[in-house]
Amino acid sequence: MTGALTVLVLAGERDGRLDPLAEAAGVSLKALSPVAGRPMVAHVLDTLAASHRVDEVRISINAGSGLERLPEVRSLAAAGRLRMFSSQPNLVDSVLDAVKGAAFPVLIVTADSVLITPEQIAEFDIAARRSGAEVAVALARRESVLAAHPDGQRKFYKCSDGAFSNCNMYWIGEDSALRAAELFRSGGQFVKHPLRVVGALGLRGVVELVRFRLGLSALDASFKRLSKRFGLRIVPIELSDGAAAIDVDHARSLKVTEEVLAWRHVEPQRLAAE
Repeated sequence: MTGALTVLVLAGERDGRLDPLAEAAGVSLKALSPVAGRPMVAHVLDTLAASHRVDEVRISINAGSGLERLPEVRSLAAAGRLRMFSSQPNLVDSVLDAVKGAAFPVLIVTADSVLITPEQIAEFDIAARRSGAEVAVALARRESVLAAHPDGQRKFYKCSDGAFSNCNMYWIGEDSALRAAELFRSGGQFVKHPLRVVGALGLRGVVELVRFRLGLSALDASFKRLSKRFGLRIVPIELSDGAAAIDVDHARSLKVTEEVLAWRHVEPQRLAAE
């Protein structure tokens, strides 16, 4: 493990499947859809370029995307801090391909996490290292998310010690911890094929997921039991800034994100004027 972070930005989509936001904007990929007048992935790249903890940025995106024409991409590439990879048909394969030879730890984020900030990255990285995690998952408490925007999220994981939202930020401490990704190769098909859940997690894992979804277990207790099942130390990290849990998935969250960006721009000016 090094002192700096490698960051993987997942920006690809399944071939032949056009995202509604991309279609509405007349672009080829969701990652290129405009948010506050700029491609959403440009906001993420600006944050990564500004973070003192980030050494290398890797982007997984569909071949022929034209992403290399963005000034944010050209700037990072010119500084020797960026590499691009063609996304694979399977999300897990995209991750495994893009992190080959990377220096760990690796932080995985998504192109639609427009509200990510250097402060969030630092908070997550520091907490993950201190926890001794092999894998860390960023979460935000409901109260923090709604404080960032009253319509920031509508669905939360309810635990016995609170309700939380996933921030789509994952910290991988060592390459050996990537074996956990194989458990989720079938991804969204779990819902349609429950037996795959049993095969991937085992009956005890399924019971723990049910307890978690029903709010019958505390957050840390759930992760400790799942860690034991996976043979990895998987740690939940609660971020203080609830905006980390707001990503751009549809028209409503696009509007929310643009409002938060506008507030961030106005607030420093207001404080300076006081």
